[in-house]
Amino acid sequence: MTTEQRDDSARNTVFGEVADLYDAVRRDYPAELVSEVLRYADPGDRGAVEIGAGTGKATVAFAERGVPIVCVEPDPRMAELLRRKTAGYPGVRIEQAGFESWERDGRTFGLLFAATAWHWVPEEVRWDLAYAALAPGGAVALFWNHHGVMDPEMHAGLAEIDARYELTFTPHTMAGWNMSDTIEPPDGDESVWSSQEALMRGRFTDLRDLRFKTPVHYPTKRYIDYLTSISAYRIMSAEARAAVQAEVAALLDAHGGGIEMVTRSDLLLARVV
Repeated sequence: MTTEQRDDSARNTVFGEVADLYDAVRRDYPAELVSEVLRYADPGDRGAVEIGAGTGKATVAFAERGVPIVCVEPDPRMAELLRRKTAGYPGVRIEQAGFESWERDGRTFGLLFAATAWHWVPEEVRWDLAYAALAPGGAVALFWNHHGVMDPEMHAGLAEIDARYELTFTPHTMAGWNMSDTIEPPDGDESVWSSQEALMRGRFTDLRDLRFKTPVHYPTKRYIDYLTSISAYRIMSAEARAAVQAEVAALLDAHGGGIEMVTRSDLLLARVV
């Protein structure tokens, strides 16, 4: 089945259509991850710049630790919610722009971080921009939340639905992971950075990969709300989105009214030479 989709040229700003829902259903990042970033980067009074801050799912966690942050966010609807959430943190400044068009005005930072947002910055410019934004010895921290479905039968059923609707990059892509070893390097990967090394060569060093895992249960309705916040579903027509979500809901209800998943938070760290 082929589903009608809107033009996804602005796919990185479709989340603003459901900014409040996005903020409510998206997973936070582990406190241990934030601690690892700050232990590695130690930005001090040089502060941090966050790329694609969204509604502040990561921003608040760093602001609570006293880190001054300049938040760069392209979508005005996400930025407005971010302003409300960070109103109590005087060290947070919000600047509405995409990273590639952001006016840095000569400022440099001790830390540049991006939470499930780095892939939206054009690959051909992002490392040049990151290098320019960092003070000597400054650090890059990139992290993502991935989901893995624990029940193999449910995973197969969801994959079948995805295939019928030609959906890719959904939370159903991966099966669940063993929960042993909460923090570890990526399994079997020489380095998650390997595909980026040519762009980073001579400018970044001390590359590190860390991984955190958290079990999570979604009741059916909350999971459908979560899917509504995913770009693969946002760019579908309303009719197609409703149809696929009805099928997913029926599958979850047939398996007890929810889904067991593991959230895998991957953290990539590097330092300016």
